[in-house]
This record gives sequence, C-alpha cells and structure tokens, in this order.
Amino acid sequence: MIRFDQVTKSFDHEGTSFKAVNQVDLEVQKGEIFGVIGFSGAGKSTLVRLVNQLERPSSGKVLIDGQDMSQVSSGKLRSIRRGIGMIFQHFNLLETKTVFHNVAFPLTLAGAPKRKVKERVNEILEFVGLSDRANHYPDQLSGGQKQRVGIARALATSPSILLCDEATSALDPETTKSILNLLKKVRDEYNITILIITHEMNVIKEICDRVAVMEDGKVVEAGSIFNLFSQPKHPTTQKFVQTVMNDEIPKSILDQVETRYIYRVTFTDGSASQPVLSNVAKQFDLEVNVLYGQITELQDSPFGNLIVEFQGDDDEIQRALEYIKQQVIIQEVKSDGR
Repeated sequence: MIRFDQVTKSFDHEGTSFKAVNQVDLEVQKGEIFGVIGFSGAGKSTLVRLVNQLERPSSGKVLIDGQDMSQVSSGKLRSIRRGIGMIFQHFNLLETKTVFHNVAFPLTLAGAPKRKVKERVNEILEFVGLSDRANHYPDQLSGGQKQRVGIARALATSPSILLCDEATSALDPETTKSILNLLKKVRDEYNITILIITHEMNVIKEICDRVAVMEDGKVVEAGSIFNLFSQPKHPTTQKFVQTVMNDEIPKSILDQVETRYIYRVTFTDGSASQPVLSNVAKQFDLEVNVLYGQITELQDSPFGNLIVEFQGDDDEIQRALEYIKQQVIIQEVKSDGR
C-alpha cells in the first residue's frame, strides 16, 4: 500500500548537501503495523514525512496504492492527505479548544456538516475511551489522555493510513503500553495501515508486524520481528535488540568461564516449550550450563533466549551442536580460537 522506491531526500545547509534519506526501498502492506527504528539523526522522521508529502523526495518515488505522490495535483494531494492521519510525540493539541473541538478540527476544516461532525467525534471519543472528557481542555488531561485525543483527531476523517512519529516517547511505560494496545485496536477494528517511527525497541516488540532499521539515512536491515530478534545481522540492529533482550554476559563472568564453547540458543514458536537442552545433556557426554535465560512473547508467540556453555570432549560437543542446529537457532558467543 505504501512503497518507497529508491527514495532520497537531500537538504542543503550552509552550502553543504546531506542526505537525510538515502536510496530507501521499502513496502508497507495494507493493514499491517510497520515500524521504522533508528537512533537520533537516522532519517526516520524525514522518511515518514515523505508519505504525506510534508517533505518532497529529491529523487525516487513514494507511492500510495500505486500512485506516485509527487505527480498528483495539489487538489488531489489534499484529498489523499485526508486519508492519512498523523499523531505526534508532543500531541500538538490546540490548548484553547476542548477535547471535542480538537477532534472535530480536521472535519471542520474539510467542511463537514455539524451533525456529521458531532456524530463522528462522539463515536471516536467512545472508541478511545474519552467520552467523559469531551468538554475538558488539554491542560486538564494526563499525557496518555492527550495522546488519545491525538489518536482520535487523526482518526476523525476515517483515514486508511496512520503515521505515528515517536508517539509514545513522552509517555511512561505503563501509559505507553495502553497507547500501543489502542493502536492495535485501531488496526484490528478499522483495518488501518500503521507506520510507526520510534527509537524504542520495546515499541517495535510490542506492536509491529515488520520493522526496518535505519542508520545515516539508509535502511540497513528489514524483516519480520521474529527474524530481527532471533538473528539480527547489522550491528545497529543488534544494539537495539540488546536493549530489549538484555542478554549480554558481563566480562567478569566470561573471564571466569574456562570452556571454549559459549552459545546463544534461540527458541521460537513451538520449540520454546521443547526440552532441547535437557535432551542434549541426556544423549551426549557433556555438561550444559545455563548462564542466562529469558522467555518473552513476540506477536503473541513464545520466544526463548538462552546463553549456555558446553563442557566436554570437543568431538562430543560438535555432535551436540549439530543436533541442536536441527531444532533451534544457535549462535556462537565466545571461543578461544582453538
């Protein structure tokens, strides 16, 4: 539904040109929640602003339902933008307007009849759980409630696409979780395509179907949540995954381990409940020592991550490793090179 085709966006500053987005190829499918993650300055916010043409690409194409956004007329662009909602990190609410009028604002701009505006605003406020706050002003709301108003306003025009630019960065963890649950509800009940920009891997883990990792304006890795968590290839992806999995072994512990064989064993789907390591200890003449362990959920499926050391004869350990590779993902963490 949303496609970036070799998209580059350059900016000039004091006679120097730099590429905030550099030859990005991405496709976001209809009805999915797609995340774009990167550190500050990676180009992710510029990327999302290219979707609704708040920024125009220097080269390449941004296509929505196959239509090149840079080729549409100004009138057509306004029509397309009404089908693209956007929510922001700092809410961007009108402080002198009530919750009702904040949500009604895009409908009023579009010239919708007052009766239709009232019906739609009441419907959306009920959906986001703010019916009892309709006559409140923004300064009477919590951060989570303000963001719910922002979501309601973005949904007012019945968009097919929702863009979220760091929508949870200003919120505490508990409120973040409630907002992410609301966004899932938005996708599930309205079949809206959601593109989320964030620097928080927990947000990606909780809500996204697929993710792209950006660095220096480029997409350095992209794929399903399972693939990126189980086998992150790029160093930047590995850093982000590390913030969630928290499975780095302290050097003091590694220095005390005498064995050559330390591995990360990743269990996904049905394998998370299988006694793979227990079977290894029974079938092979070796010792298995778990240094770290964690089981979490990714997209409502169990995901296990263990750091283990194997102690025993080299040949026996190699046989055990081959056995494990047939059932789960296993990656070397440490070797002394022998």
